[in-house]
Amino acid sequence: RRWIADAGIDAIVTTGGTGFTGRDVTPEAIEPLFEKRMDGFSIAFHMMSHAKIGTSTIQSRATAGVAGATYIFCLPGSPGACRDGWDGILKAQLDYRTRPCNFVEIMPRLDEHLRRPKAQGATV
Repeated sequence: RRWIADAGIDAIVTTGGTGFTGRDVTPEAIEPLFEKRMDGFSIAFHMMSHAKIGTSTIQSRATAGVAGATYIFCLPGSPGACRDGWDGILKAQLDYRTRPCNFVEIMPRLDEHLRRPKAQGATV
């Protein structure tokens, strides 16, 4: 919650805890913080993952959302899955040069309903 409230933090990426074992509790811990879920992230992650590991992708509960004006991405813990999530999705979406659209260009408007200082004076 401190990171979400911190005006200097625009995105949080977690790794691990997205499976089904008893210790996999990342979605249960993080999703209640979301104001908006990013269902497309999970879909894109699973599509990309399926191309590489087939139906084993169903063992991941990779998730993402927005809390405050902060993006939160929860990736699986395996190095390959982390690399896929970063290289295949996040690297481009967190780059303002990605067209036709990217996460960076809408950052100033994420918190317009909150009127937090984070959005004031932000530029694209």
